[in-house]
Amino acid sequence: MTTKTVLSPLPGIFYRKPTPDDLPYKDEGNPCEAGDVIGLVEVMKSFHEVKSDVAGTVVRFLVNDEEAVVAGQPLMEVEE
Repeated sequence: MTTKTVLSPLPGIFYRKPTPDDLPYKDEGNPCEAGDVIGLVEVMKSFHEVKSDVAGTVVRFLVNDEEAVVAGQPLMEVEE
């Protein structure tokens, strides 16, 4: 098994849920397909979907919900 990392495409605030009352897009142990939305990055009140570029099982998130991130920062590990 190989572990791959999903990176933030933009700097901003990372959100794991579409709204505060919703469940997270993905949790540890969930299956993940390439193209699945794993979260959102807010940049100047605009929300941008973060999509996985790998398929496998979510191992863990490396940032917390509502945490500031920079472009290229690792967000999530996926085991292929």
